[in-house]
Amino acid sequence: MQRGRVLFLKGITISLGVLVLISCIWVLPPLSHYIAIDNPSFAYLRIPVLAGVYMTVVPFLFALQQAFQLLSLIENDYVFTDWAIKTLGNIKFCAVAIIILYGVGLISLFLLNAIHIGFVMIVLTIMLITVVIIFFASVLQELLRSAVRLKSENDLTI
Repeated sequence: MQRGRVLFLKGITISLGVLVLISCIWVLPPLSHYIAIDNPSFAYLRIPVLAGVYMTVVPFLFALQQAFQLLSLIENDYVFTDWAIKTLGNIKFCAVAIIILYGVGLISLFLLNAIHIGFVMIVLTIMLITVVIIFFASVLQELLRSAVRLKSENDLTI
């Protein structure tokens, strides 16, 4: 892959991480405050929902770090290594953690009868996108595993 493309993807990865952190620090707290003011019957859920969203940020940022590491491997021509396979596995693990956290949060709000259809649609969209990421990472991981195996067989053949 050309160096310019890898640098562009690294820039996108860093920008996405910074955007998420800025949103968590300066956008979500005031937004949750305004939502609590508009819906006083659900104001008691402000902190638990905010904590749940913050818990999903941790695996998301770790997945971004792993994507950055994978791009570094691509940049240095170490794509066909076990490190790249492990990195894709870590990204899958983070995606599964995000799905579990959002699923638990959705079920909890449903059990408290504090669910709103707009919130359900947002959470289900996030979960669907995460399933697509899991599928894509799994396919790439298996392809990479096969390529590493073929490369090692080819290296042994003279």
